[in-house]
Amino acid sequence: MSDSVACARAVVGQLVAQGVTELVLAPGSRSAPLALAAEAAARAGLLRLHVRVDERVAGFLALGLAKASGRCVPVVTTSGTAVGNLLPAVMEAHHAGVPLLVVSADRPAALVGSGANQTTDQAGLFGGFVRHLARISSAAPPPSWAAQAARAALAAEGALSGNPGPAQANIELGLPLVPAEGVVAPPEPGRPVRAGARPAPHPLDLAGAPRTVVVCGDATPATGATARRLAEAAGLPLVAEPSSNARSGPNALACGRLLLAGPLASRVERVVVFGRPTLSRPVSALLAREEVEVVVVAGGPDYVDPGWRAGLVAAAVTLEPGEPGWLEEWRAADTAAAARVAAVTGPHGALAGPELARLVVGAVPAGEALFLASSSPVRDADLAPVRSDPPLVLANRGLAGIDGTVSSATGAALALGRPVTLLCGDLAFGHDAGALAIGGSEPRPDLRVVVADDRGGSIFAGLEYGQERFAAAFERVFATPTGVDPVALAAGYGVAARRLSSTEAVRAALAAPVRGIEVLVVDVDRSARPGMDRRLQDD
Repeated sequence: MSDSVACARAVVGQLVAQGVTELVLAPGSRSAPLALAAEAAARAGLLRLHVRVDERVAGFLALGLAKASGRCVPVVTTSGTAVGNLLPAVMEAHHAGVPLLVVSADRPAALVGSGANQTTDQAGLFGGFVRHLARISSAAPPPSWAAQAARAALAAEGALSGNPGPAQANIELGLPLVPAEGVVAPPEPGRPVRAGARPAPHPLDLAGAPRTVVVCGDATPATGATARRLAEAAGLPLVAEPSSNARSGPNALACGRLLLAGPLASRVERVVVFGRPTLSRPVSALLAREEVEVVVVAGGPDYVDPGWRAGLVAAAVTLEPGEPGWLEEWRAADTAAAARVAAVTGPHGALAGPELARLVVGAVPAGEALFLASSSPVRDADLAPVRSDPPLVLANRGLAGIDGTVSSATGAALALGRPVTLLCGDLAFGHDAGALAIGGSEPRPDLRVVVADDRGGSIFAGLEYGQERFAAAFERVFATPTGVDPVALAAGYGVAARRLSSTEAVRAALAAPVRGIEVLVVDVDRSARPGMDRRLQDD
């Protein structure tokens, strides 16, 4: 057996020992030992293998698998530009705290700078975006192979730091890359390296009862549940983003972002922040106000403080009950705001984005999951009615890009083992349509993709750039319609797709069970977006 094959088997075996059950592979030559070891491990039932020909798709697929499972998921690539294609997924994982592990095959270090084919300085390529860089070499002592792999997996999961996120294991593999006998035996799982249990945080009691609002941004179900319990125990209004997994119960507000732009917000004296609240300007403005006490609840060293106003950061807090009537004022205002939203965004001929989001949010069963794309879809969902039995809601809100959306939703569906409905725009869908290229031997998800086809980037129509003074440039450099038909694009990948144009047709399609992959393209009118946004803000 060559040293490179032995090294690859040791690395894969140790990752299995660390609890890895899913592995994503993009094909290549220098990564051949890793590919053979991963395939052998999959054949032996040690893990589930997912092969994708596009490294960017592979990266976001692994991101979705890791986000939904909360476990380390490796993505294996060959050397050179293949590794660079993972940067967007690594950046998202860094800011969202997702345990993604890049396993990058490399040439021996002596070849770097020599001009050798597909050779570059890829160790450290991701800079400060990774929690740890493990340098593994097939020429190094064999005990180092598994030890380095274990260290990378522990770092990705935040086992010691409490700060999960991406890590990189850069593996220098020398020739020969395949065994002379032509067969690679399944790797033997190594001895796991375990991290001691971190002590549960002791809640910090916040004295007094100033007028307080609880804000929960994008968060895991555990964090969302904590935010909801705190708000309900103290009798406080809860402004919860759609992917906070806190947007349910009697204290959650359907129109929180609108209320924070109104007169009630001026009376807020303290805000307790969970998760990553990046969705709306009114929330950002609240967190930046000098007279407001900002308390951030975070379990690790990487906490959110966009207004640079955090006065206290704690792992857990308890609050005294709020003053009588404070929550009721917010509830009454929320009821009135919800009625205005329904009147402004409801059926007026052609479907609008908020109406479609309301239909999708209301249709996904509690036992399934909803994935929301960045840009307009997640913001439209932020105005949907609060459900008493919401599904798990996921979104890529670390950097809020639209790239990799379909791949991430695919990974989530595969990790959860249950249907996922993705709501995205036509630009996000086209940007990541390659995610639909799934080989016949690969595990396939139950995934329904609902494409809000407004023929361009409708979110910009409601921002400064949508004003009449920019009309001459708007369509070309902001809306950027591609002219691509999402139905035909999906059909080109062999995926069932159809176009829907009415509320009734959408409602009927969403009521059907999700089986395999399907694409529902919904005609959405973006011409009404600027007026709709102005009416909501004016009200």
